[in-house]
Amino acid sequence: MVLLLASAAAAMRGCSRSYAQLLSQLQNQANMEENPNLLLEPYIHLQDLDTDILRNSCMVYPSVFPSEDALRALSKPGFLRAVHATLGRLWNSLTALQKQLLQDQDLPRLTITKHNIQGMRNNIHCLAWWLGSPLETSEPTQGGSRVSLTPTPALDVFWSKMKSCRLLWGYHHFIGLVGRVFREWEDNPNRSRRHSPLRLVLPKGTRKIRPSRRGQRPVRRAQ
Repeated sequence: MVLLLASAAAAMRGCSRSYAQLLSQLQNQANMEENPNLLLEPYIHLQDLDTDILRNSCMVYPSVFPSEDALRALSKPGFLRAVHATLGRLWNSLTALQKQLLQDQDLPRLTITKHNIQGMRNNIHCLAWWLGSPLETSEPTQGGSRVSLTPTPALDVFWSKMKSCRLLWGYHHFIGLVGRVFREWEDNPNRSRRHSPLRLVLPKGTRKIRPSRRGQRPVRRAQ
């Protein structure tokens, strides 16, 4: 028991004690990173992909990212685990992309994005502990599978650019979805199976019943 408590204390070190604060930080991080002008647009111009046909080809959601339906079907702990794992794989893919660029100055925002991804993973880890469903890893890791971005022969250089373009488009789209889900969460962490507040829906035509006042006689309407 002592070891368990010590492990939990170590894992929570540096975490906010407020559920609302963690949720707010994640919402703000997602709001910032969903902007395609941060990575996608600079990459499109850098790689000479700025045509209608090529832009449309970039807008393909990579299978590395979970779909919206799949994410919304998860419980809160399951959602956090899925997002945490996806961001870990994405971090590796962006690292591979960074190595492909001739100079870091070509896409300077990439380093900041990787830092923000690590920050989101840390906050997700803390939020999972707050919900009583800790993640398997105590902190973000740099391992795991990633999208292969290594170009093979000169003939495939263009396809490698397109895969990177789709990765960045998928990243902004995915982060936007994650942010929307976080905004739908209410401050009560106990409702783990829903991503939106529970509302009572009455059948159409049903009138709400007002509580009666004791001692008050009903007033008859004139005929």
